[in-house]
Amino acid sequence: MAEVPQQARSRAASLREQLEHHNYRYYVLDDPEISDAEYDRLMDELQGLESDYPALKTPSSPTQRVGAAPLSEFSESRHETPMQSLANAFESGDVEDFDRRLRESLGVDSVEYVGEPKLDGTSINLHYVDGALVEAATRGDGEVGEDITANARTIGSIPLQLRTDQPPARLEVRGEVVIRHRDFERLNQTRLERGERLFANPRNAAAGSLRQLDSRITASRPLTLFAFGIGHCSEAMPKTHYAVLQQLREWGFLINDRVERLTGAAGCLDYHERLVEDREQLDYEIDGAVYKVNDRSVWDRLGSTARAPRWALAHKLPAREATTLLEDIIPSVGRTGVITPVAALSPVEVGGVTVSRATLHNLDEVQRKDVRVGDTVMIRRAGDVIPEVVSVVASQRPADARPWSMPERCPVCGSDVVRLDDEAAHRCMGGLFCPAQRVGAIMHFVSRRAMDIDGLGEKLVEQLVERERVATVVDLYRLTRSDLLGLDRMGEKSSDNLLKAIAASRQTTLARFLYALGISQVGEVTAKNLAGHFAGLEPLMAADEEALVEVPDIGPVVAESITRFFAQSHNREVIDGLIEAGVHWPDPQSQTAPGADDLPLAGKTFVLTGSLEAFTRDEAKARIEQLGGKVTSSVSGKTDYVVAGADPGSKRDKAEALGVTLLDEAAFGDLIEQ
Repeated sequence: MAEVPQQARSRAASLREQLEHHNYRYYVLDDPEISDAEYDRLMDELQGLESDYPALKTPSSPTQRVGAAPLSEFSESRHETPMQSLANAFESGDVEDFDRRLRESLGVDSVEYVGEPKLDGTSINLHYVDGALVEAATRGDGEVGEDITANARTIGSIPLQLRTDQPPARLEVRGEVVIRHRDFERLNQTRLERGERLFANPRNAAAGSLRQLDSRITASRPLTLFAFGIGHCSEAMPKTHYAVLQQLREWGFLINDRVERLTGAAGCLDYHERLVEDREQLDYEIDGAVYKVNDRSVWDRLGSTARAPRWALAHKLPAREATTLLEDIIPSVGRTGVITPVAALSPVEVGGVTVSRATLHNLDEVQRKDVRVGDTVMIRRAGDVIPEVVSVVASQRPADARPWSMPERCPVCGSDVVRLDDEAAHRCMGGLFCPAQRVGAIMHFVSRRAMDIDGLGEKLVEQLVERERVATVVDLYRLTRSDLLGLDRMGEKSSDNLLKAIAASRQTTLARFLYALGISQVGEVTAKNLAGHFAGLEPLMAADEEALVEVPDIGPVVAESITRFFAQSHNREVIDGLIEAGVHWPDPQSQTAPGADDLPLAGKTFVLTGSLEAFTRDEAKARIEQLGGKVTSSVSGKTDYVVAGADPGSKRDKAEALGVTLLDEAAFGDLIEQ
């Protein structure tokens, strides 16, 4: 194995330290200091160094969070200190009895507790040796769990190395793995768009994610760990539980911000009441409050029952499920055109809130749960997530309960409703016209990779729509200064700048225009392929599915989506309006124009590294591709050019070692302008 230069060794150590610092800022403090792009650049540089010098790899390196090969099964892992269950309290009297027993046992007038939200997730045990994570396990039966080390390493809020120069020789850290509400909504939305089955709730999603044999799947799930205590520790720890949690925070763990010190039963009951009141605003699922005696020195003295410690109690929260009558199922059109069946309910109180609407997600879910109009259904409400229909109370189904089917026409605009073969969702095809999709369609149209109209943020678009100044994207090109003045944060200068950006967007490319239309299944690459193949808008709009599948990378599903989109008269009216408003692109190339193989950079492979001043990465990549070249992420013997900007990192070194041509920004500019 080649000797590692000291410069490479020092740089790798510095990168590891920086990346772990930024992981901590992002996952634990929720206060990132750098952009995702800058973080990716640091990670890319470290991966390059470790690839060039394998001896630099360490188990605690940020690059080693995701393992390569899936497991065939989980092995067992024994906890050094058992993970016990907690005794439950359901009434205030249970808490008062708990506090009384402790005061009598300890011979004191008052007991100080630590209150914590009882997170509704999956408990795990993390084992650290000399500060490094060596093993992670599920709770299991309390004595032995499943070894999920590879999966735990993928969770950003779990430190691979404790943030201290003097860690305990051996330490067990206990915590709860959850999926936050905001992450759960995004996860299910992604699964919906991919046609995958939705997760029923965040708890099930978190538990299932932790038990994946392929850690790459776990890494794709937005898991968060909140540490709530320790098991075995080889060194003395602080004497109070509250101080232990603060110590864990200093070592890099995320501690719940609702942890408090409480006095007596009254303090515990007040804490529980506040959790109930704030439950809907929390970004994670809870099912109770946990009270622990703060003084750890009396834990052994208080001891345990056969299943639970006597120094802790779980105080359950009111249930958030209820049954009610489903009066109707209404198709609701979302901002992206997805049509969601929504249950109209007889109003019912769930978790202190009156609920009259609940989601049924999609037609597959309606059919899988066999939900019918007139059924009595179980409703569940979770935080800020819209209530959902969990199940049908089959024993109470009336004889006249009616099955439901998806409408063939959009209930808002009358366009076709289509379900493509690879999607679970039904969509309205009137994307450019449908009022329900108005804001979403406009935001996509003006985005940087589409028409690139700088200054049109979502709040401004919402104002323009609400004040009926913009009904379709055509109306953007009819806006005047007086239309903009008076809107929030729109003065004379900002109005003029926006109008200039709108005017400049009239000159575009066919590929950008096609992408901007927001056709389902048509991303940037597909739009480029369509523009290159048909060389004009009219031939594309006239193409049938048979002609479309001849385009590279376009199959029957995409072809159907395109033909359905252009078949809607409303969409064609908007497209005609855009052309009349002056949106244009260069004339199609003639049949004698040079093909891809004749372009200046045809067959050449580029790697971009470092920061460029005159171009963004996307702009440089687009220019290379326009000239026939290809951009890859890693340097190899097949690379023709490495474009090195400021702070190029290890890719430049690798290019020099392999004899790959290096271009600075000036040379790159000359090459693409030749």
